[in-house]
Amino acid sequence: MKWELDYNSPVIITYLIICLIVCILNSITRGRINKWLFSSYRSSPLNPLTYLRMFTHSLGHQNWEHFTSNFIYILLVGPMIEEKYGSIPLIGMFLITSFIIALYNIIVSNYRITGASGNVYMLIVLSSFSNITEGKIPVTLILIFIFFLMGEIRKGILEGNRKIYHDGHIIGALCGIAFGFLFFYFPDLPIPFIK
Repeated sequence: MKWELDYNSPVIITYLIICLIVCILNSITRGRINKWLFSSYRSSPLNPLTYLRMFTHSLGHQNWEHFTSNFIYILLVGPMIEEKYGSIPLIGMFLITSFIIALYNIIVSNYRITGASGNVYMLIVLSSFSNITEGKIPVTLILIFIFFLMGEIRKGILEGNRKIYHDGHIIGALCGIAFGFLFFYFPDLPIPFIK
């Protein structure tokens, strides 16, 4: 039997490759490339990079540990989501989640955010919708909400740990819930990228 590699999840694998390249460039430039292109923060609305960074911040990572911790989850959950919902909708969900997190951050804080963590939480929560049926809420959704979302609220708000952008994690999880219900209850809704 001849074995060959299967590019089984094109969006997830391409996302990993792009983020890996950005992480290497960030190491080479000692963080300058992240600040310039791959992190989002409050800056002049006249600067076109402000709007680009609202999407590209999810491609940058602070270091290798940050990169690997995000992609362990993305590689575990992402291929299932891509197979269930499709490649183009997954790209749309990544872009929408990244934009909402960046917009929230620009409006309410002065933090410089970078990383795919919001997309990680979106994927984890969305995965719990894979077995949803009419009139039933999956127990896994409730458990994920309790363990992940409540943990982020506890660490970020109650303990005041601001080393990690917990708000982005919470927003990513809420996006996952919104996408899950949108796909389940309105499967024929003609939304760009989502269908």
